[in-house]
Amino acid sequence: MNLVDWSDARIPNAKGEIGDAFAGIADAFAENFSDGSELGAGFAATIDGELIVDIRGGWRERRQETPWTEETIACVYSTGKAVLALLVAREVSNGRLDYNAPVAQYWPEFAANGKDKITLGQAVSHQDGLVAFPDGTPPETYLDWDAACAVIAEMTPLWTPGTANGYHPQTFGFIAGELLRRVTGATVGAILRDLGADKGVDVYCGLSPAEIARVAPMQKPPQAPDLGEINEFKKLAFLTRSAIPSRAGREEWMAAEIPASNMHTDARSLARLLSPLANDGAWPGGDQFIAPDIVNEALAERIRGDDLVLPFHLSWSSGVMGNINRHFGPNENAFGHAGFGGSCVLIDPENRLTAAYVPNKMSPHLVGDPRALRLINALYAAL
Repeated sequence: MNLVDWSDARIPNAKGEIGDAFAGIADAFAENFSDGSELGAGFAATIDGELIVDIRGGWRERRQETPWTEETIACVYSTGKAVLALLVAREVSNGRLDYNAPVAQYWPEFAANGKDKITLGQAVSHQDGLVAFPDGTPPETYLDWDAACAVIAEMTPLWTPGTANGYHPQTFGFIAGELLRRVTGATVGAILRDLGADKGVDVYCGLSPAEIARVAPMQKPPQAPDLGEINEFKKLAFLTRSAIPSRAGREEWMAAEIPASNMHTDARSLARLLSPLANDGAWPGGDQFIAPDIVNEALAERIRGDDLVLPFHLSWSSGVMGNINRHFGPNENAFGHAGFGGSCVLIDPENRLTAAYVPNKMSPHLVGDPRALRLINALYAAL
């Protein structure tokens, strides 16, 4: 793909590169800014792992003093779960994990209180009934990895594992991260730093002071997201003092490893990192990161149903959503994940396509943010 330098007078600080056929994406990006939806953002896409779009613009902060540049990173919240899905799939491919094996095979303490038969596949598709820390868990638990994992190991499932799906906003990251640590000896943050050095991508879980200086602060959404009718699971997941690390300062939170909600990255890095899931497990040039059959296993639907936590009928694979609601564009056979405030990633093996959207002006949409869909739809229109 022949990329050309891009800028746009309609967007403050607009910079990047874009393929000749994808001018419509730039128009969609400009529309997001012109209607007031955007403060700063980046959007990128790859085909066959090669960038076809990498654009950014706007401001890092509400005062509009610091431009959003190529060095800017932002929190993508739950979009980072797709990164965890990639890392877990790699260890399944390496033979260190097995989607059909009990979690307790790798983490014996996890077997307590009726969790001995929960499989890895169930855990990473939100079927294990471990939606959130029990109410009353000290919020500072989020900042202590061993303490967080000890709480999870003692939890009792809220439903019979494998019989229903209920989204895990935070516990998903500790479960996947502890399994990765048990079989590799490395934390999620350390794994991502090694990958970043090898592949030239900036995806972090736990930031250094120098990296914190690159972060675009998030502007809170104008209203809370619509969770639908509130039930006991939604209360635990979102509405108790234990649902978020509320006593952590901003920099303390950014420095911690909370894999399900505090990964920081840029759109270019996110789209590139996840490209093996759309390309039979390979990086550009043919370097095999995940075996093709394991990619197929990772993306196979594990459960479909009305989610007990999110107000949607969802299809869950091993860490990502099937696109049955078109939350990630027009191809129902694609996959994706979204993060609180609007970020998202698209994975489309049919078109060997990935895309990522990273903003800092948060919206109340849980998934299917109109800004992201405008960009993704323009991307498909150009294919």
